[in-house]
Amino acid sequence: MRRKPSDHRALLASTIIHLRSRKAISRSALAKALNASASTLGLYVDQLSAMGYIEEVGLEKANVGRPQRVLGLISSAGWFAGLEFNAQRVQAVSVDFSGKRLGVENRTLPVNPEMPTVLRALVDALEKLAAARSEPLLGIGIGAPGIVDRKRGIARYFSFVKDWKNVPIADVFRQRFRVPTTLENNLRVIALAERWFGEGRDLNDYVVLGPRSGLGISIMHNGELMRGAHEIAGEVGLWTWPQPDGTQAMHDLLSATAVYRRLARLGEDAVLPEDLRPAISQVAIPGSPEWKSVVLDFARVVRSIQLLVDPEKIFLHGPLTSLGMPFCEEISQQVLTLPPQLPDMQIRLEPSSLGDDAGALGAASLAMEEWEPQV
Repeated sequence: MRRKPSDHRALLASTIIHLRSRKAISRSALAKALNASASTLGLYVDQLSAMGYIEEVGLEKANVGRPQRVLGLISSAGWFAGLEFNAQRVQAVSVDFSGKRLGVENRTLPVNPEMPTVLRALVDALEKLAAARSEPLLGIGIGAPGIVDRKRGIARYFSFVKDWKNVPIADVFRQRFRVPTTLENNLRVIALAERWFGEGRDLNDYVVLGPRSGLGISIMHNGELMRGAHEIAGEVGLWTWPQPDGTQAMHDLLSATAVYRRLARLGEDAVLPEDLRPAISQVAIPGSPEWKSVVLDFARVVRSIQLLVDPEKIFLHGPLTSLGMPFCEEISQQVLTLPPQLPDMQIRLEPSSLGDDAGALGAASLAMEEWEPQV
């Protein structure tokens, strides 16, 4: 049966994704992974080779039979851009066609930035990256904080940027750079960064916990991002949490800024340092009442996440990773003391091995995963 052009493009794109992940690098392995016949897969490979996207890079020894020809992507076929921002800064990352990180651009935002300022900084960072590349830009991924309308490419709401409501951010970049542009929540793109560049390569079920300007999680379930019916899955910062002085939203207690002020015993309006990462580690005193209070609150969040989605692992992202493995291990141990008792189901919280550019890397990963060759 003759395939529709959209189906054909999707199969070609899937071939490239499998090669980029290096989980299938020969024609036979690709045919098995894509549930295609050897002859059909051969046609895909020939077409992608003629288009300048893949090439043969050697031979793979086989235990039985003839060696398999190893396929690889041509890194100079093009590049992808990833953009991500919060209330303090914007970042842009370039990634070549094979998935190798190329460059990064950072822009610091003024205190209490407004929407036009953020957009200008994002465009400026991407233009700086583009000026350094001679290959064609193939796609842009954008990781936006807060609530997004992924299908329409609209950033709906982010409370920490003034006038950030229903911003048609994907259209802004499509019109300026003339390439496909995809929008996603910034914590969800970080989950993609874990898949392509971090410790999530071999996991199907994991969660990213992101105490940053606010607090949220992203959920990878059965290898797919969980978004929800209204794309608000993971907005745990909006959970309310009982406190001795009244009920508060979680992001008021466990965002990176809130944790810094709690550990430093400062008021909620206290001026923040420019770089929270070293500042948090400087004010943290393991075993202090403030430390124990933060650990207990995070343990409650982790246990709630475990009961909701049962992940294999939770990756901590953001400035609190400066507290290292001891902080995560203490939270994991605290979880064991919370009801219900689950002695054979210990959840593992780990600081991510990725750095501050994880969001931009994840947005570039989004662009890689969404891209399809034009046929």
